[in-house]
Amino acid sequence: MPIKESELILNPDGSVYHLNLKPEHIADTIITVGDPDRVKSVTKHFDTIEFSTHKREFHTQTGIYKGKRLTVISTGIGTDNIDIVFNELDALVNIDFNKREIKDTLTTLNIIRIGTSGSIQKNIPIDAFLVSEYAAGFDSLLHFYESEHVQNTEISEALMQHTNWFNKKSDPYIVTCDSSLLNKIKSNKTVTGFTATNVGFYGPQGRILRLPIQDNHLNDTLASFNFKGMAITNLEMETAGIYGIAKLLGHKALSMNAIIANRATGEFSKDPKAVVNALIEYTLNKIVE
Repeated sequence: MPIKESELILNPDGSVYHLNLKPEHIADTIITVGDPDRVKSVTKHFDTIEFSTHKREFHTQTGIYKGKRLTVISTGIGTDNIDIVFNELDALVNIDFNKREIKDTLTTLNIIRIGTSGSIQKNIPIDAFLVSEYAAGFDSLLHFYESEHVQNTEISEALMQHTNWFNKKSDPYIVTCDSSLLNKIKSNKTVTGFTATNVGFYGPQGRILRLPIQDNHLNDTLASFNFKGMAITNLEMETAGIYGIAKLLGHKALSMNAIIANRATGEFSKDPKAVVNALIEYTLNKIVE
């Protein structure tokens, strides 16, 4: 049965609704960044750029880097945007827009996030490159999908018990990266971590300006959590959603984090832009190795 127009929304030119993209506009390997302006920070290294579009916070460029076709797309901030971006990227390769039907043969995308993050462990310094092996989602995105088969409930239950998790918050969900991408991208220049994906930047990450927060000790409690030798290493706002939705749709995903802050020591990078640019170059070269 064809997918209804209200469910798969297409623009008058045939492009997918939010991203403003057609299937021919994207490569099989995709780099996501949060900031629309960061797209050009990646594609400035490309040999050529064949396509570019910008709608809302979603800026996309596709081109060639050292002989490999790559797409770079900005997602904006948060897992709500991840839901939009990943479902529409999947639709571009796995749904026939003319018939409005799922294709018989499905395509697997390789999706790598390049973003910024803050460490909550003193031994992970600012300016480090952290690759997320595990992610804990403190948003509720994955609970809206049939997703228990991609979640590690044992770790989730241990985390809720350790933190005395407030029962009015969404239960954390635990998901992992794609192991083949992890093995390809990690090196002695990276730290492998367990990332906490927060639903906001201020209160949800323990920052207090004028508003009191429900749990003043959450960051410290997260930092002291240890599951079979694994500790939570850093905080950001997209990785768990990326891993969860990618797994559900059959895509491979990995999150690369430039550590520009250390919440445990109170330090902030002296040159965060340089750190992000170095991570971009590192990731691009690892992709084409």
